[in-house]
Amino acid sequence: MSRISCARRLQLALLALGSLCAAGRAAAEIPGVSGPSFTLTAKADRISTPDGHSIYFWGFASGGGRAQYPGPTLKVAEGSTVTITVDNQLPPQFNQRVSLALPGQSGVTATCSVADACVQGPITLEAPPGLSVTYSFTASRPGTFLYNSASRPDLQVEMGLAGTLIVYPSTSNQAYDDTAPADQSGNPAGSQFDHEYLFFLSEMDSEIHDLVEQQGVQAVDDSGRLGYYFANYWFINGRNAPDTMNEEGVSRLPTQPYNALPRTHPGDRVLMRVVGGGHDMHPFHHHGQHARIIAVDGFPLQTAPGAHFDLSHEVFTIQSIPGQTVDAILRWTGKGLGWDIYDKSSNPLHPANSCPFTDTNGNGRPDPGEPWLKTLDAEGLDPDTHEFCADHNKPIPVVLPETLALTNGEFWSGSPFLGQAGLLPPGDGGLNPNNGYTYMWHSHNEKEITNFDIFPGGMMTMLIVEPPSTTIP
Repeated sequence: MSRISCARRLQLALLALGSLCAAGRAAAEIPGVSGPSFTLTAKADRISTPDGHSIYFWGFASGGGRAQYPGPTLKVAEGSTVTITVDNQLPPQFNQRVSLALPGQSGVTATCSVADACVQGPITLEAPPGLSVTYSFTASRPGTFLYNSASRPDLQVEMGLAGTLIVYPSTSNQAYDDTAPADQSGNPAGSQFDHEYLFFLSEMDSEIHDLVEQQGVQAVDDSGRLGYYFANYWFINGRNAPDTMNEEGVSRLPTQPYNALPRTHPGDRVLMRVVGGGHDMHPFHHHGQHARIIAVDGFPLQTAPGAHFDLSHEVFTIQSIPGQTVDAILRWTGKGLGWDIYDKSSNPLHPANSCPFTDTNGNGRPDPGEPWLKTLDAEGLDPDTHEFCADHNKPIPVVLPETLALTNGEFWSGSPFLGQAGLLPPGDGGLNPNNGYTYMWHSHNEKEITNFDIFPGGMMTMLIVEPPSTTIP
């Protein structure tokens, strides 16, 4: 396979991102397969990386489709009886048994497709080549959970046999069974969300995959590579940047259907479901706003049920640990920027009735001692428009360079104000049709934002803060 230059792949991904934003298409609901019954077929296939590499892998397919990396995201309702059949269709020459570990689930039973033909492994019943095992349990509590093969996880997780299970409570747009109002009302946290996104973080040592494909599993064991493996590719939801920003299900990535492109409006609540799906720790850094961690491994951070996440806390980097899941709420508000993100004087998108105050000195800006005519929320936001009122009508506190003195990025709209465009030289811009704000989200381990030492790439994507008028389905 000929290698495409990283610059060309970046250009293609950014062009796709521009069309995605223009069409208003984004996964505010996490893509996956809804249950409660599933068939996961273990198969071999290949994935693509933005430097033109094609890597052999083992993955789970949903039913009879192609294997995918990571495995299908399984979505079930709290209280449902879940059945997952794992069908082992890995190439028989590898003689690999396959099974399923389901951390966080209790009372799991396992049944072989052929009586007495499966093998009891150290963790659970395992399916030899050509057979299957059906696992059953009750999804007794909501949360974000990992699943992976429990047979030789040192090799099989590296090869790609892992994915995410999400258990939803009965209340829609809520991660847990809490009754706490969202933090707009002055509480420290609630699990309500407007948009949810999955961030399945993993890595690969492509030399292990090459050894398996070309010489077999025994060659990997003889090499000792699993004991000193060194990853050279890093993924969010099975893709490396810039492919993370391409559309979900894009045809040229048939075994990597999930993207990672979070979008939000000012004041919206974004649920981040972060899954440590590989062998390594990954410091996942989200520019633009702190996130409040409300649960770990499906356990709400609170001293007792009904304590409204009183142990939740804010972070600017989520320390993702192998095998661990983290649920966090992020709410971008523009708070602390020091100027009005809408520029009321010239932006028709500025909420007309936001942040009213008594302007006793007549300068058009809220000053100390001038009372608000609305009751602001605990963060100083307008309860209706979510504008940070302390910055209402404040001008940008610097003199911006003239247009011809700037080098413009592809996402620059020509204006520093949300939802507003400005003058751009011919051929500049074009990838930000909604005139939003973009923030990089990435691993804070610098080697992990490369593809085999080529920057930019790896565990990196963007958050797009869209103007209030933009629809995020």
